[in-house]
Amino acid sequence: MSPTSDLLATALAQTGAHPRLSQQRRLYEAAKAAIHQQRLGAGSKLPSSRDLARDLGIARNTVIAAFEQLAAEGYVITSKGSGTYVADLQAHNALMRGVGSAPQARVAQRAALPSVRLSRRGQELTSYAAGPQFEIQPFAPGDPDFSSFPFKLWQRLQNRVWREARNDLLDYGQSGGHQPLRQAITEYLRISRSVKVEVEQVMITAGTQQSLDLCAQLLADAGDTAWVEDPCYWGASRVFQARELKLRPITVDHDGMKLDDKDLATKPRLIYVTPSHQYPTGAVMSLARRRELLDVAVRKDAWILEDDYDSEFRYTGRPLAALQGLDNDDRVLYMGTFSKVLYPGIKVGYLVVPPALIPAFRSALYDLQRPGQLTVQATLTDFITLGHFTTHVRKIRQTYGARRELLRRMLVLRLPAGVTISKEESGLHLVIELPDSVDDVALAQRVAALDISVKALSTYYLKPQVRRGLLVGYAYCTPEQITDYGRQLGAIIAAEVAA
Repeated sequence: MSPTSDLLATALAQTGAHPRLSQQRRLYEAAKAAIHQQRLGAGSKLPSSRDLARDLGIARNTVIAAFEQLAAEGYVITSKGSGTYVADLQAHNALMRGVGSAPQARVAQRAALPSVRLSRRGQELTSYAAGPQFEIQPFAPGDPDFSSFPFKLWQRLQNRVWREARNDLLDYGQSGGHQPLRQAITEYLRISRSVKVEVEQVMITAGTQQSLDLCAQLLADAGDTAWVEDPCYWGASRVFQARELKLRPITVDHDGMKLDDKDLATKPRLIYVTPSHQYPTGAVMSLARRRELLDVAVRKDAWILEDDYDSEFRYTGRPLAALQGLDNDDRVLYMGTFSKVLYPGIKVGYLVVPPALIPAFRSALYDLQRPGQLTVQATLTDFITLGHFTTHVRKIRQTYGARRELLRRMLVLRLPAGVTISKEESGLHLVIELPDSVDDVALAQRVAALDISVKALSTYYLKPQVRRGLLVGYAYCTPEQITDYGRQLGAIIAAEVAA
């Protein structure tokens, strides 16, 4: 066996590749790793495909395919009649960077490269990188405990769907989504949320963000005004900004969105609200405010976008009736999601539109989004209609309710006077309200050093007059984590307030 064959044989044994990975891919990965680690130096000649196949005890075609892949990606150079040699990656990288070339050549190279310039909209949208700020860690608000998802049950239902081999489930969703799922959602919303709905009104979307984006595109033009709650769910404000709408922040108090004379002097095209559990404060919109908002929408020819993102998680009494159920003038578009109650990556939500908007939304959903994932929708249909959804919701509601009470107990024992905890019996997070003298942003950053992901309440405000506080999630936390991290969080808050 040649030294190179011996080196590749050793590398093959050390790759730790998945057992189902093909021999071709394993050899390719082993050779690539050896080249990157310079165990196969630039200019090294590889054994012939015939010799290497014999040395490694694999098929020659496997070696040839691996060599071809390495050549296609620039790791090796094949010279007809001479053999296969390791490419000089450092020289190639230096050339790409312009290192060692004449200044004129470097200038010419830079001039040839396309300039990277985002649009003004793009610059604004990417200035707020939400991903790292909302990663899942203990106490991250809004995150469900999807580790408790019934994987095996879901897999059985999904396998049954695939065994049926239905061609129609492999196409795009052309009628607003999988009809049996729309029917199941219709029945669920009628019973649990008092929504006035027929199956034709239900559109299956890829979640709340897509629902909001469809509404913004179809119901408002650039420059139109959108009333939004203040503080506001960041995902909604980002969608409206992306569609170049003017945001008018409306103050939220303990009864929900509070309109004043200055607000009423403006003309909104869209009104975004989370009336059943305001995000992030947790306030529940009163009946009087709901009726007022519906009246305003009619007078100003505006559309109300009702985001009912976590209605399943109410720990005392029945879930509150939706605002849409009070609407007698068809001004409310109601939206929900399965991301909180099942798992975030399912990316299945629903949008209930007034009857007059059905043709436009159905057409736009297909033309703009090309929705699919009908096999997932079919699996979800069975999950709901066979009763598993109700069982799952009941189970996790009990789990989250117990975790919520444990977190409250841990915090109440340690929080000083002047610090209060929200009392709403719903949702996936608590709000710790802090004195105005406390910098909640700096406090959240200090807490992050302990791998605890709380959010500063002030960052959700659009107007300068803000309340200080912390959003503390409890769903994606074990009781042990809540006990441990709850002690630490309470101690840090107490020390900050006392300083």
